[in-house]
Amino acid sequence: MTTTPSSPSEARNPKLVWDNLLAGNARFAAGKPLHPNQSVNRREELRMGQSPRAAVFTCGDSRVPVELLFDVGLGDIFTIRTAGEVVDAAVLASLEFAVEALAVEVLVVLGHESCGAVKAAAAVALDGAEVPTGHQRTIVEQIMPSILSAKSAGKHTPFDFERAHAEAIRSKIMGISPVIKEAVKSGKTAFIAAHYSLADGSIDYLSVEGV
Repeated sequence: MTTTPSSPSEARNPKLVWDNLLAGNARFAAGKPLHPNQSVNRREELRMGQSPRAAVFTCGDSRVPVELLFDVGLGDIFTIRTAGEVVDAAVLASLEFAVEALAVEVLVVLGHESCGAVKAAAAVALDGAEVPTGHQRTIVEQIMPSILSAKSAGKHTPFDFERAHAEAIRSKIMGISPVIKEAVKSGKTAFIAAHYSLADGSIDYLSVEGV
């Protein structure tokens, strides 16, 4: 069995795909990455199409390079990114494409430490800071419900808010995408909320369905 989650010849196995992603992250965190699937031959193989076994929806933060964090390579992960993991129609369409057309076995919402978008939303929701102008307002307004819900549950730190937001986004997507909900309920796709630590490079999963 390969250590990467992208091998079309293997049978569907969401748990194995997630385990392999975690193993790759452990290598990254330990400073011992293998850098798989990054060769010229790999690029050539992918010219005819892609068959990633995982999709990750995460923040646009430059400190969260998904392929590096999971120690995978070209064609291994279908990645969607917005500031603060904010969901819109394009994000949902992209996630549904990953589930339906690409048949990914694992879908991950990945929050992260020191998220500026979550910090900004918390400042507005809890400290009375001004709402940003322009389109940035949308980011803050969509994250604020996660902050308020977390506070009502007795959570008060940025770390708590980041993790609560990732879980809230996973639940939100399940609630508004019948395509993804059916894939998860049928066992075709596992859906995971996780959190990345900038400090030690580790990824901790928060909630999971389908593994």
